[in-house]
Amino acid sequence: MKQHSLRFSFEARYCTLGAPGNTAWLVCHGYGQLAPYFIRNFSALADLGHYIVAPEGLSRFYLQDHKGRVGASWMTREERLNDIDNYLRYLDAVAEDSGLVQASEINLLGFSQGVATISRWAMHTTLAYQKLVLWAGVFPPDLPLDLSSRCLQQVRLYQVWGEQDPFLNREETEKQAANLRALKPAHFRELSFKGEHSLHTPSLLEIVAETD
Repeated sequence: MKQHSLRFSFEARYCTLGAPGNTAWLVCHGYGQLAPYFIRNFSALADLGHYIVAPEGLSRFYLQDHKGRVGASWMTREERLNDIDNYLRYLDAVAEDSGLVQASEINLLGFSQGVATISRWAMHTTLAYQKLVLWAGVFPPDLPLDLSSRCLQQVRLYQVWGEQDPFLNREETEKQAANLRALKPAHFRELSFKGEHSLHTPSLLEIVAETD
């Protein structure tokens, strides 16, 4: 058996909330979520005049029993490097097509599985961004440390989690926080809230309010 690969034209959706303006957010959902529902978590930002762009994982699947609700995933361990390359090129295209590249302030946020996705794109893109928010997920340990440190020199970096998150524990968050501090971003802050594996509007607004 010989395995082959090819590139071809591919149509994929993304969602936006609000109108293009000075401040834009690229937000990546977690495993099993879909962009049209995930983006609703950012309505408070849109109310402030921020422009929200939510891409969607390129692989969809039924969440249970081959019927009912559908979710999406950014990647699996099968053909992992190809999946990463595909979603990096997809996010490049989304940033351009959505007009996000025209914003004077660009912020990035990943939730759960989306943390790895947005982190890889943050190290890949040539766009300048101001904030990188890692929410209830893991910063990819295989990203080159020198690249990560260089890319974060002018960035406000945040690690956020729910105190009752069943997928994280305090030991893990403390270890990741130490690793992130070692990258020497321009600013680093940890935030926690009383909640589980979810976004939290008050914490999100607190991040939005922070400036240099």
